[in-house]
Amino acid sequence: MSPPEKKERTVNRFFSRLLVIASFTALSAGQAFQAQAQVHPYPSSFRVQRIASEGAVLHVRVGGAGPAVVLIHGFGDTGDMWSPLARALVATHTVVVPDLRGMGLSSKPEGGYDKRTQAADIRAVLDTLGIDRADIVGHDIGTMVAYAYAARYPAQTTCLVVMDAPVPGVPPWEQIVRSPQLWHFSFGGPDALRLVKGRERIYLDRFWNEFAGTPSKIDEGTRRHYAKLYAQPGAMRAAFAQFLAIPQDAEDNLKSIATKLTMPVLAIGGAKSFGANEAVVMRNAAQNVTELVVPDAGHWLMEEQPVATVQAIQDFLAK
Repeated sequence: MSPPEKKERTVNRFFSRLLVIASFTALSAGQAFQAQAQVHPYPSSFRVQRIASEGAVLHVRVGGAGPAVVLIHGFGDTGDMWSPLARALVATHTVVVPDLRGMGLSSKPEGGYDKRTQAADIRAVLDTLGIDRADIVGHDIGTMVAYAYAARYPAQTTCLVVMDAPVPGVPPWEQIVRSPQLWHFSFGGPDALRLVKGRERIYLDRFWNEFAGTPSKIDEGTRRHYAKLYAQPGAMRAAFAQFLAIPQDAEDNLKSIATKLTMPVLAIGGAKSFGANEAVVMRNAAQNVTELVVPDAGHWLMEEQPVATVQAIQDFLAK
């Protein structure tokens, strides 16, 4: 074999190996994406839309027909958390599940993380979908957004479900916010981002472990799924901004509670977390509050006690 032929054969072999490696890498990435998508699957009947509000573009899952219900997630989750409830409700409702601005697959703008602005995001979603009135369900930060929505758009809120979180400014807010467990309400800024960058999973594990009644119920697949989403560029900056906006939320809500909500409200707390305090808070903001404490559950109600939580919400909405 001549030197040029030998060189050509070596080059061809090198590129063949590269092609094999690239093909294997693409296959592995595709399988990894597919596996992640299956952690919190929605029924195939759901569609995904990108819906613009003022300053953000929200990733929204929509399915079903009938009375509308909006499911609003909190920190440590995305709209993926609601898949068991969405499956239960889709036979009787139009189910709308956004990722909040800055979280999940929604855009990550610099500002607009006060909950009154995010309530307007939800209204923009419903207007785009041609929906006037809806039931509103929220967990964690989603509870704060859900209350802000009901206070801002009471005539368009048929009922409200809030789950295991305080509402800034609503008594006994001043006692609640002093808890050392809530140090993350003031955690943010460039140095916090430097500390957490590349360690998102460690930071999130703190919430899943400390706020759970049974941490093992937030399984490894779920933790990996959300850690990857929160490691996206801008995601942790936006997550910190959700908490850093709480002083503004408290000011806004102090004005809102001057007029109590009149729609039916279900206040759900985990027995090993916020418990009956959820109803204590909401009775200071609403006239018609039903209290529910879910046994053997911490903060992560949909992960720790999905069957009991889904049934409770279904029963309440059915009334």
